[in-house]
Amino acid sequence: MLTTFPQLLLQHAARRPDAPALREKEYGIWQTHSWSGLARLVEQLAAGLHQAGLQRHEHLVVIGANRPRLYATMLAAQSLGAIPVPLYQDAVAAECIFPLNNAEVRFCLVEDQEQVDKLLEIRGQCPRISNIYYDDPRGLRNYREQGLASLDALLATGKAFVASNPAWFQAEVAQARPDDVAAMFFTSGTTGNPKGVVHTHSTLLDRATAGAEFDKLTSSEEVLAYLPPAWIGQNIFSYAQWLACGYVVNCPESASTVSIDLKEVGPTYYFAPPRIFEGLLTSVMIRMEDAGALKRKMFQACMAVAQRVGPALMDGQDVGLLDRVKYALGNLLVYGPLRNNLGFSRVRVAYTAGEAIGPDLFTFYRSIGINLKQLYGSTETAVFVCLQPDHEVRADTVGVPIRGVEIKVADNGEILVKSAGLLKEYYKNPTATAEVLTADGWYHTSDAGFIDAHGHLKIIDRVKDVGRLAGGANDGAMFAPKYVENKLKFFPHIKEAVALGDQRDRVCVMVNIDFDAVGNWAERRNLPYAGYTDLAQKPEVYELVRECIEKVNADLATDAMLAGSQISRFLVLHKELDADDGELTRTNKVRRGFIAEKYAVLVDALYAGRAEQYIETQVKFEDGRTGKVSATLKLSDAKVFPPVKAAA
Repeated sequence: MLTTFPQLLLQHAARRPDAPALREKEYGIWQTHSWSGLARLVEQLAAGLHQAGLQRHEHLVVIGANRPRLYATMLAAQSLGAIPVPLYQDAVAAECIFPLNNAEVRFCLVEDQEQVDKLLEIRGQCPRISNIYYDDPRGLRNYREQGLASLDALLATGKAFVASNPAWFQAEVAQARPDDVAAMFFTSGTTGNPKGVVHTHSTLLDRATAGAEFDKLTSSEEVLAYLPPAWIGQNIFSYAQWLACGYVVNCPESASTVSIDLKEVGPTYYFAPPRIFEGLLTSVMIRMEDAGALKRKMFQACMAVAQRVGPALMDGQDVGLLDRVKYALGNLLVYGPLRNNLGFSRVRVAYTAGEAIGPDLFTFYRSIGINLKQLYGSTETAVFVCLQPDHEVRADTVGVPIRGVEIKVADNGEILVKSAGLLKEYYKNPTATAEVLTADGWYHTSDAGFIDAHGHLKIIDRVKDVGRLAGGANDGAMFAPKYVENKLKFFPHIKEAVALGDQRDRVCVMVNIDFDAVGNWAERRNLPYAGYTDLAQKPEVYELVRECIEKVNADLATDAMLAGSQISRFLVLHKELDADDGELTRTNKVRRGFIAEKYAVLVDALYAGRAEQYIETQVKFEDGRTGKVSATLKLSDAKVFPPVKAAA
């Protein structure tokens, strides 16, 4: 059985030499790489890296967007027994120092001039770096740095070596074993230095295959690869499952063309975090608000039908004949054109993961005929732990354990997982490894949750984040900050929220508005504003946010466990939370502790009952420069509701 990524590549090249493996949009035209062409490219790159001195078990860092030649270089490294380590292309230079030194990296492959400049900037702090190769030569003609060369030069060297050693590549690939390390992914480092998660060929391919079996994926699927390859979610969909199934991966021309490329490709298998789905829905709603009265009325009428019967139809339930006819008419007039406009007309399976998705958002996509489902997993579990079966999809759960997975709940509510997809170790960090892996093979997820009566897993929050209120009327009440934050983020006008309350007498939140959605809302009301900071502090915007918060409070009041987590006070931040400022991880997760410390003056003002507070904050711009943003922020109260007793 062929059980490594390079072996799977050669299998596809032998069985389906002319079938498309990868497509890349360049200058507006889709270029196709066949499996046989890709195998030749990988062979030449592997030979070039071998000639340059890349050794077995050595790490090779890859920084860039999804590009066929970057994928090919990862396969080339694996063919030599080396270990590709993808890093986030939007990370600032300083964030790359620890991974590069921790992994003792000599060889780096980057996409373009931006990434070359980043590595050259920190090269003095990463003395092991000897070779930097770049894919896109634009802007690099006059660079004369030692060890800097183009991927084309590496290919030329490799091509000459292959010509004189035709059997060499097959022999190298044959040496690989399933238990060899295949890749390393660095965690986002929310509470300290990132940790290198070590995965073997067998762990990644076991989970990729299990996921493919669950959703009956075949070689005929089309996938759009547009999220960072350093995120294991993208990597498992567009690399591990790609090689396991042999489907086609499409690489967009740039981040700005993704929506256009999505429509052109029409993927059948799609994956995105909730933020992407939120953004797509927000853009739809903005366009509908700007549409004529007749179109708006037709859209609202059809969506009312869709929300009532669409999810039931998607789940294979019985629906009355009249409702079926109404839905079919809505599909002709609204849902079908809308799916096509979003690029989802061919989607057979769509997944979201990484954060909780709002039930309204989730229901919207399923109601218009998109088979959107949730999954549960992490970098350490090679993603696939729980998936939602067709016809058993619920907005408040993340599915059932799939093939090869066992789950149990610890006494403190923590989810423990056992599967063949668990990490081998945290690189050079045996202490951290021992903390998450038990002697009998259970992985501590750090997530709090439970298995419901239907066998589905429900996640509440991170174990360490579940706290208690102290003092006041809700003394001792449970506080789950992420649960509260996610409820707020379900509203299209709220982009981010940071909930505070552990060991305090009440819950307060700091909010980021969605600039596009609220900006459009303001323009339709002839409300002038001069940028984010000005818009965020408008009294009208505060009333808009208050309405959202009070709806959340009314909902929380019906939950016996979390009624005490209702939000008493709030403010709208003067700037958007940003990964470059350390406030978010590179996967856009809120670093709650860091934010509470950075904005301590605002936290104190919220709990002191002040009506306003001045703050000055340092920010980092994309070009590396720093500046300051200052504002006097309003602090407001929100209505809380008495707990609603469940009916007997």
